[in-house]
Amino acid sequence: MSRADLAVVDTAAARPNPLWSLGLLRSELVTTFRRWRTLALLGVLAAVPILVGVAVRIETRGGGEVGRGGGEGPAFISQVTNNGLFLVFTALAATLPFFLPMAVGVVAGDAVAGEADAGTLRYLLVAPAGRTRLLLAKYATTMAFCLVATLVVAASALAVGALFFPLGDLTTISGTRISFAEGLGRALLIALVVAVSLAGVAALGLFVSTLTNSGIAAMATTVGLVITVQILDQIPQLHALQPYFFSHYWLSFADLMRDPVYWDDLVKNLELQALYTAVFGSAAWARFTTRDITA
Repeated sequence: MSRADLAVVDTAAARPNPLWSLGLLRSELVTTFRRWRTLALLGVLAAVPILVGVAVRIETRGGGEVGRGGGEGPAFISQVTNNGLFLVFTALAATLPFFLPMAVGVVAGDAVAGEADAGTLRYLLVAPAGRTRLLLAKYATTMAFCLVATLVVAASALAVGALFFPLGDLTTISGTRISFAEGLGRALLIALVVAVSLAGVAALGLFVSTLTNSGIAAMATTVGLVITVQILDQIPQLHALQPYFFSHYWLSFADLMRDPVYWDDLVKNLELQALYTAVFGSAAWARFTTRDITA
């Protein structure tokens, strides 16, 4: 083979076609969602709304009331007995501070470090996708898990809410009435917002995953950072820094249940997630593309 032919082969290898990238993404998705660990995480997330729904049902069986408040965050629970759709909002509010970010932290932390730990990372990089495309596929897979995990919580809560409580028109936080169909649409929108709210955690976990060859260490570090940030977000003395924590505006999704919708905190949340994604995504790329892969 001549040098010209070799140059053509090298160029083709350096420029993988889009079909290869889609195949790589599909392979990552299949591998991730076939793992028992991933299925176990989704099972735990699906169980949370069941436990909440059963607890509310038992507590209100004698005609008592459960939960009080203005309708934000877990205070949605006060409306569950009137309309089972509110169990969706309650379940998302209950899982967002810990269960959802923990699950995302496990998947994101294992994305690169897990491959290195298993000795498969080097073989993945032999393929013509390149490090950048592999990293993008890992992040896209993690975001797909964010979406699936959020929808699992929402679907489980809707099923339990329909089983235990009445469904129908519902009252927004502002006191106006909307149809069940519109409420269902807002529930879907809230689930999508919650999924996007985890983008910063996904980028942080991916960056941590590029720093070590131990999947367990990367997962533990990511989950530990998520817990630490949320603890710091509750300390009054740090109020000046708290608007910059990725978890600060997580519960702003409650504003989607207002009429009209309050967009200020929602937009701040999305902007903050975009910032964290850009910063830690760039850091992950810089680390991964210059890293000496030995495993």
